[in-house]
Amino acid sequence: MSDDNNTETLPLDAWHRRQGARMVPFAGYQMPIQYQGIVAEHEWTRQHAGLFDVSHMGQLMVTGENAASALEAVLPGDITSLKPGRVRYSLLMAEDGGVLDDLMVTNATPWIPAEEDEDGNVVVEGRWGDPAYYVVVNGAMKWDDIAYLREHLPDDVTLTHLEDQALIALQGPAATNALGRAMRGVPEELTFMQSMTYDFGELPLRISRCGYTGEDGFEISVPAEQAEILANRLCAEIEVRPAGLGARDSLRLEAGLPLYGHDLTAEIDPVSANLTFALSKKRRESGGWMGHAPVMKALDGGSARFRVGLTLDGRLPAREGAPIFAGDDQIGVVTSGGFSPTLGHPIAMGYVDAAHADEGTGLEVEVRNKRLPARVTSMPFVPHNYYRGS
Repeated sequence: MSDDNNTETLPLDAWHRRQGARMVPFAGYQMPIQYQGIVAEHEWTRQHAGLFDVSHMGQLMVTGENAASALEAVLPGDITSLKPGRVRYSLLMAEDGGVLDDLMVTNATPWIPAEEDEDGNVVVEGRWGDPAYYVVVNGAMKWDDIAYLREHLPDDVTLTHLEDQALIALQGPAATNALGRAMRGVPEELTFMQSMTYDFGELPLRISRCGYTGEDGFEISVPAEQAEILANRLCAEIEVRPAGLGARDSLRLEAGLPLYGHDLTAEIDPVSANLTFALSKKRRESGGWMGHAPVMKALDGGSARFRVGLTLDGRLPAREGAPIFAGDDQIGVVTSGGFSPTLGHPIAMGYVDAAHADEGTGLEVEVRNKRLPARVTSMPFVPHNYYRGS
């Protein structure tokens, strides 16, 4: 959280206030934490579709002939084989193997249509344009990320901060139908982790089928001055209601998704964080990325601690910082926690010593000076509902 006097406003700030949002400082911005209520917005998103303003996130474009290999110097993901229109989750790595941020990378290389003469004959074949990668980073880390990338990217690769773009997430099982009506069928050709550009009248959009709730949905990049047009168009659909930070946090917790600055920090490596899926087999073998040696050492030798899910009985939630015990020994700490509206009981994630990280292990979490029974639970707590094709 930030001091109110030092926060910026989002492009949709006035729109949020007209919708009755309660605004709070977060990641340097005044942001809506709730409208009608966190639980109501959480449940509406699970059942229908919630509209989230995530314009605080950093939207970047990395361009140049060597853009993919340049990104691979700081990311452990396979970027060179990422096909145009595909999205990949990755990690911004430090030299010591710590995670500086988690992010999404899209191959945004444009397709240039064929050129025809006046008789309809093709004179220039269609082709891919110059390599371009659209990168979305966490709002609280974007300025650090930009500085880090500019330090490590070579001179022939250009990083552009898309400061004039807003970002709206439409999440929930009804998101496809609502967006399809509002935009006349746009999402039909997209599956999970695919992205496309789309011009709807005067609205130039980038629509990506992904999100941070565990539900099917879309993240839509739109020019900031036109964000209100898009928000109004989407909220005109009966299934769509605005939702705030509170619901976004409880949804991502149920989905088992880490939050940078809490479940991920520069002191945590991908192995401890149980994010080894972000380390492609090819990149593990080839190396050449920041932090490769210490991460491979942790991968080969095992980590001393791991991020795990925890299920608690009763209704009292464990919050960040709550100590985790095995008998009399503190063996971990909660990094995120809350009450799960979907499951009807508290859940949490945290880091525990490797000896206590197996699913089903009984532990205790100290909340308000009381030891509450907890057990290690696989994540996600609520199954993901991503659309991967029919």
